[in-house]
Amino acid sequence: MSTDLEETASTTSWCCASCGICQVDDIKLKKCAACKSIRYCSVTCQREHRPQHKADCKKRVAELRDEILFRQPESSHLGDCPICLLPLSLDVQKSPMQSCCSKVICNGCMVASILHKGGKNYACPFCRHEYSKDDKTETDVNVMKRIEVNDPVAIRESAIRHGKSGDLGTAMEYFKKAAALGDAEAHYQLGMSYTIGRGVERDAKKEKYHMEEAAIGGHPAARDAVGIMEMRMGNQDRAMKHFTIAATLGHDGAMDSLRMGHALGGVRKEDVDIALGAYQAAVDATKSPQREMAESAFDRMRSGHS
Repeated sequence: MSTDLEETASTTSWCCASCGICQVDDIKLKKCAACKSIRYCSVTCQREHRPQHKADCKKRVAELRDEILFRQPESSHLGDCPICLLPLSLDVQKSPMQSCCSKVICNGCMVASILHKGGKNYACPFCRHEYSKDDKTETDVNVMKRIEVNDPVAIRESAIRHGKSGDLGTAMEYFKKAAALGDAEAHYQLGMSYTIGRGVERDAKKEKYHMEEAAIGGHPAARDAVGIMEMRMGNQDRAMKHFTIAATLGHDGAMDSLRMGHALGGVRKEDVDIALGAYQAAVDATKSPQREMAESAFDRMRSGHS
C-alpha cells in the first residue's frame, strides 16, 4: 500500500527526518518506533518533528496493523494433531489436551492408541507418559510442572479451571500470562472477559485488542467476534473480510454471516460461493476414517451401547 509517507521514507531513509543529517560512521539513525518509516538522529529531533509527523505516523501504524490483522492464517489456532498431522476440528470435544505434555490430540489418534495398548495402561500417544489410576491427582501435578516451564497451553487451561471454580482473580492472572506468551485462546478468553465484565471491569478497547490478537493467531471465533464489532460500527467491508477469513478456517457462524451479508446486498454471490468452498475444504480436512470410527465409538458409549 503506497503512501506519501512511504515515498518520502524511500528517498530519505538514511537521513534524519527532522534536521536532514545523513547516517555516517559516527552518526547512527533510529527508526520511529511506531511507524518504522522514518529515522531520527536524536531524541531531540524526534520531539521537534513530532507535530509534523503525528498524522502520517498514526495513519501508517493503522495500515501496518491492518496488514497483520487481515492476513489469512495458514490454519486455525488449534493447528494439527501431532500424531496424524491432520488439522484439528474446531469442536474442542474432539481433541483433548494431554496434561503430561500439553499436546492436543484428536480422538482418532487417542482411540487408536488405546486399541494398540489393548485397552490397558493408557499412555499419552505423543510423549508415551503412562497414567496411573489416580488420574486427577496426576493431572494436577503434570499441569503444575508444565506451568513451571511457562507452557502457555497449561497456563491457559489452569486459568479456565480457576475460572470454573470461581477464583476469577487467579484465572485472569493466568489468562494474561498465557496471552503474553502468545496463546490465541487466552487472548480470546480475555476478550470475552472484558466483554461481559467477568473478573475484570468491562472495557471495549481491551476487548477489541484481545479479540484482534486472537484473530491474528488464527482463532475463528475471535475473528467472527471482531467482524460483529465492525458491523456494529458500520464498517461493513471490514466485517465481511473478517467473516470470510473465519469461514475459510471452517467457522459456521462466519459462514452464516456471509450469507446474511449477501441477502442484504453487501456481499457478492460469487464471493459467498468462494468462501463456502474454502469453508467446506477446511471442514473436510479435519475428517478421516480413524476419526469417524472414534466418534462412532464415543456415540455408542454416550447412548449406553457397547
